[in-house]
Amino acid sequence: MRSRFMRVVLIATLGGVAGCGGGGGGDSGTATPSGSGTASPGAAGRITVSSPAFTDGGTVPGRYTCSGADVSPPLAFSGVPGRTAGLALLVEDQDAPGGTFTHWLVWNMDPHTTSLPTGATPPGAAQGRNDFSKTGYSGPCPPPGKPHRYVFTVYAADRRLALRPGATASDIRRALSGHTLASGTLTARYGR
Repeated sequence: MRSRFMRVVLIATLGGVAGCGGGGGGDSGTATPSGSGTASPGAAGRITVSSPAFTDGGTVPGRYTCSGADVSPPLAFSGVPGRTAGLALLVEDQDAPGGTFTHWLVWNMDPHTTSLPTGATPPGAAQGRNDFSKTGYSGPCPPPGKPHRYVFTVYAADRRLALRPGATASDIRRALSGHTLASGTLTARYGR
């Protein structure tokens, strides 16, 4: 557990400082804000990210990949600090042959959002251009062989991010530098 915590802290630090290179849940297609309007900070600024479709360290079901419906999986997050101005989400393949490969970029999500259903586009949020040269979600699609690791990272920002349409993961990381209150990850594997 300590090793995992240290990995999360390292990822959050790198992301904030320099920018390193089956179903479940409702399928209504909209994000679900929390009813309380406030969120308590997680331990050491940690956001808990989970999915009813797969566990941390588990396997991304085919439905959420290029071999299936290629829709975004349902996600849930908690532990967002109360003074958060917006949430950002990056989904990246850490094992792509050419280096980290971005599958989804979202920023300026409502800070009270606690979940995203399957296939949801967060209302009011902006989406950037992924490494498939598309705006929005494109699921895991590794070459045949060893499974790849896919990291879903949620960031709590102390300001709304002023980014142009089609922004990249590097643009998001630069905008978050010095403005990240907390972050959390969910990692799963997928192979073909």
